[in-house]
Amino acid sequence: MSSVNSNVLMNISSSLSSLSLGGCGLQGKFPKDIFQLPNLKLLNLEGNWELNIYLPKFNHSNHPQLLDLRGTSLSGALPNSIGNLVSLKDLDLSFTKLSGVLPKSIGNLVSLKYLDLRSTPLSGALPNSIGNLVSLKHLDLSTTSLFGALPNSIGNLVSLEILSLSFTNISGALPNSIGNLVSLEILALSFTNISGALPNSIGNLVSLRYLVLSGTSLSGALPTSIGNLVSLKVLDLSSTNFSGALPNSIGNLVSLEELSLEECNFSGIIPRSLGNLSQLNYLSLSNNYFSGQIPSSLTNLTHLEFLDISHNQLQDSIPNEVTTFPNLITLDLSFNFLNGTLPSSISQLVNLTLLDLSSNNLSGIVESVLFSKLQNLQYLALSYNNIYFDSNHTSANYTLPSLYFLDLSSCDVNQFPQFLRGSKVLEYLDVSNNRISGKIPKFMWDVGKDSLFYLNLSHNSMTELEQLPWRKIIILDLSFNLVQGNLPIPPLNTSIFLISNNNLSGEISDLICNVSYLEVLDMSHNNFNGIIPHCFGELSKRLWILNLRMNKLHGTIPSTFARGCRLKNLNLNANQLEGPLTRSILNCGSLQVLDLGNNKINATFPHWLGTLQELKVLVMKSNQMHGSINSKRHMHYFGKLQILDLSNNSFTGQLPTGYIENFKAMMNAEENRDVMPYMGGLDKETNNFYTYSVYLIEKGQEVELMKIFATLTIIDLSNNKFEGEIPRVIGKLRSVIGLNFSHNHLIGHIPPSFGNLINLEWLDLSSNKLDGKIPEQLLNLTMLSSLNLSKNKLVGRIPEGKQFNTFENNSYEGNDGLCGFPLSRNCSSNEVQQPPPSKLQEEDHSKSGIRFGWKVVLIGYMSGFMFGVGMGYVVFQTGKPKWIVSFVEAKHHRRPKKSNKTTRTSRTRS
Repeated sequence: MSSVNSNVLMNISSSLSSLSLGGCGLQGKFPKDIFQLPNLKLLNLEGNWELNIYLPKFNHSNHPQLLDLRGTSLSGALPNSIGNLVSLKDLDLSFTKLSGVLPKSIGNLVSLKYLDLRSTPLSGALPNSIGNLVSLKHLDLSTTSLFGALPNSIGNLVSLEILSLSFTNISGALPNSIGNLVSLEILALSFTNISGALPNSIGNLVSLRYLVLSGTSLSGALPTSIGNLVSLKVLDLSSTNFSGALPNSIGNLVSLEELSLEECNFSGIIPRSLGNLSQLNYLSLSNNYFSGQIPSSLTNLTHLEFLDISHNQLQDSIPNEVTTFPNLITLDLSFNFLNGTLPSSISQLVNLTLLDLSSNNLSGIVESVLFSKLQNLQYLALSYNNIYFDSNHTSANYTLPSLYFLDLSSCDVNQFPQFLRGSKVLEYLDVSNNRISGKIPKFMWDVGKDSLFYLNLSHNSMTELEQLPWRKIIILDLSFNLVQGNLPIPPLNTSIFLISNNNLSGEISDLICNVSYLEVLDMSHNNFNGIIPHCFGELSKRLWILNLRMNKLHGTIPSTFARGCRLKNLNLNANQLEGPLTRSILNCGSLQVLDLGNNKINATFPHWLGTLQELKVLVMKSNQMHGSINSKRHMHYFGKLQILDLSNNSFTGQLPTGYIENFKAMMNAEENRDVMPYMGGLDKETNNFYTYSVYLIEKGQEVELMKIFATLTIIDLSNNKFEGEIPRVIGKLRSVIGLNFSHNHLIGHIPPSFGNLINLEWLDLSSNKLDGKIPEQLLNLTMLSSLNLSKNKLVGRIPEGKQFNTFENNSYEGNDGLCGFPLSRNCSSNEVQQPPPSKLQEEDHSKSGIRFGWKVVLIGYMSGFMFGVGMGYVVFQTGKPKWIVSFVEAKHHRRPKKSNKTTRTSRTRS
């Protein structure tokens, strides 16, 4: 690069009219005096990225007509004196460090035809004086920090041909005066905060060729005047809030080549007039509410290369005519309610690279030769339909050499498809939820051997795994099969390995620790025995989920968890593990879920676990734990805890008021809601989404909750030896949904502060020695759907009204002193009076004990989530034609419509 020689530049003749040094690699400080040369008409310094420029104060003697400083290190604010350059016709300061606001004096540049300030830190509002630039043809202020409303004076720029304000903070309604810009050819307002309705005057812009409004907050119906824009080539309204029916006048846009309406709220039928758009090559109507049939008029779109009508409510069959586009490259009709068979005409789409018909109601037999001519096919998804692949299909003698993505999950497949033979580029294969049995055939050992990174064979009937030969596999799901024998060791690059719910046995080999990239390892629900390998401690530096639930492992938990342990979820439930607990768990500072329930751990309560600041779920139920939980109050212990289960142990002493006072997350779970509504959330480092599952006791039966709501809070103290009175501080846990203190030795009254637990859905205080009356304050618990106060010493009238009118006799049995509905005992006028509360219930003592668990009755809004699943799921999401990967160990359900705005992902066009 060359440095600017100030002396040379200063000696330039004052008669110089043009100086062009663009792209010369100049660096250093550019002298301000050059701008003051009286006869300078043109100054071009563009592309000198390291040239430092500061604009001087201009005076009326300056007469430049062109200033091109784009791509330099121009910094500072645009001086107000810029308005003195009345001869200026072309001003380009784009891709510089220009900051500050756009001065009102910009309106003095009445000769200006070209103004480009894009990709600068410029901020502030667009001045009303912008409307004075009546000669302006090109205005680009995109990718700046401009904010505020678009001034009505914008309508004065009747010569304007290009207006771009995309990726700014411009807000408010689009002024009606926009319709005055009759010379406008490009209007780009994408990803701004413009809102309200699109004015009807938009139809005046008859010269418009590009209208891009994507990612705005525009709403309401699309005006019929849109049909006046007969010169339009691109119409992009994606990711907006437009709603209602698509006007038939859209069919007037006969020059249109690209129509993007995805992720809006359009509804009704797809207008037949779309068939008039004979020049259209890109059509996306995805993520709307279109219903009815796919109009056969779309067959007129013979230039169409991209067609996406996914995530709508379309019904009926796929018309044969719709699949006869000679140039079609992408066809996506997924997530609708289409029925009937796959049209045989699909075989004519010889240029097709992406075909997605997943999650519909398609049925019938897939013919073996249906895809034989689609030799360019790269992405094929037919999952979640009722189609059937017959034996002829598996003997097809053709291959799909370009195929890299194949999803046939839940398609009634009984063998690996033969068209995969010889495939060298396959990256993604999902044949889960089918009828594949036996072992992986040998021809599959070479399929994608050096390319396959995702393989899902879960929910089949496979019994053997001879080899796992794929060198680059990252995600491998073999769960829910009938695989027997020892643990198969996945390829060394594997990051997620799920092999739960099989018939594996024997000891867990240390060789699994050689798979050093493992982040998720789920071997639950098998018959593994022996001890947990000590090398898992070192593996925990990478691992963030380890699930060994429901095996026959014995011995102690390894004491080798290393510093830097990344574990977030450690599940060792339902084994034969013994104590003592290892303090090396404290090295896992990110731990959110620790489940050690249903083992043989013989120890006292590990108070030191309270130092795990991220801990949300602690389960130690059904062990041999004992002793008091009383401890000095620790201000920062268990602050994020939301589920604590210590039921079915032998804990003694009083409830630990000191710990309860630290349960901040149980006082306001809303404050701890993650980006996603379930525990697990978005991992910022890997951009992976995963959820945790939890087993709950509902009316004596254990069920598994597939996802744990971020606001779910549960305390279960049942089946221990706790004694003393229930402290009033329990009433501070306003977010608690379930409490179970049953089968203990608790005495005294039910605290009236329980009436503050407004989110409580179930309460079990049965089989204790509680006395006194049932507090009237419990009538405040309008969410309460299950109540068990049986086998106590309660007396007096049962509260009447609200939820108490829904409970039956078994909620109160074994309390001979109770009377009133629903019991048959009527209350006399001299019923027992409530004695005053004890000192323990008046004051919150820190010297008390607590025992927690998950005996839960989930009725109401929780009931819809009670179905079995294993670990949860992991979702990797990128723009299509990439994919969404689900590890849901249960029956899949329809994927919901994508949310608007910030959570959207753009779609990559083929």
